[in-house]
Amino acid sequence: MKKVLSIAGSDCSGGAGIQADIKTIAAHQMYAMTVITVLTAQNTTGVYGIAEVASEFVAKQMDCVFSDIFPDAVKIGMVYNAEIIRTIAAKLKQYQAQNIILDPVMVATSGGNLLSADSIESLKTELMPLADLITPNIPEAEYLCGFAIQTKSDMVRAAKKMAENYQGSILIKGGHRLDSADDFLLIHKDQSSQERWFPGAKIANPNSHGTGCTLSSAIACGLAAGAEIEQAVRNAKDYVSGALSANLDLGKGSGPLDHGYKMKQ
Repeated sequence: MKKVLSIAGSDCSGGAGIQADIKTIAAHQMYAMTVITVLTAQNTTGVYGIAEVASEFVAKQMDCVFSDIFPDAVKIGMVYNAEIIRTIAAKLKQYQAQNIILDPVMVATSGGNLLSADSIESLKTELMPLADLITPNIPEAEYLCGFAIQTKSDMVRAAKKMAENYQGSILIKGGHRLDSADDFLLIHKDQSSQERWFPGAKIANPNSHGTGCTLSSAIACGLAAGAEIEQAVRNAKDYVSGALSANLDLGKGSGPLDHGYKMKQ
């Protein structure tokens, strides 16, 4: 049994965050563990409240997980503030965690801010250097690279800009572009780099709550199973496409994916 740890925020409506991660990991027939960083009061229409977990309690959760059931991969989602970021980074170093996927969650699909403004620098300097892969969407990549991304060539330029200060691999998700859902992967390995495009047609489904959480968790599952980053990304993208294509329709806003669509099949 492969084990995957999600370090992220709780979404009480079940579509994103910890809840989406658990569903994704279970759908991959792996064992899910969690470290909760924040509680959110949110649903498909928006984020209506955020309650931070004390950094000391985040550390205690991580101690309990790593000292007992050591994860084969770690997915990091919503971290919210600089103190929590520093705590997570210190514990990942202490336990020499492996296969770390960082989804730099900054803005929810419904529009709410999920990372405080003063924490972006801590994210870049504390957590990004520890990650094997980061998975920003286009708005998040714009924060990280410092310029607007409007074309596929901009996506490539943004990844290379981020790579100037980060040694891991970078996946820029293209779902926020109007004409396609193509994703760009810049793989860093053994002092060399490779570029890969993952073509993706836009799926006519307005219900995309938790898509980024789901993708990063699915990638973590791939790495836990021993796949290389390129194959893990390809498999995860196929999984998310299937979960979107299942056309689950819940809630009054941007609804969740059908994480268990394969069970029905």
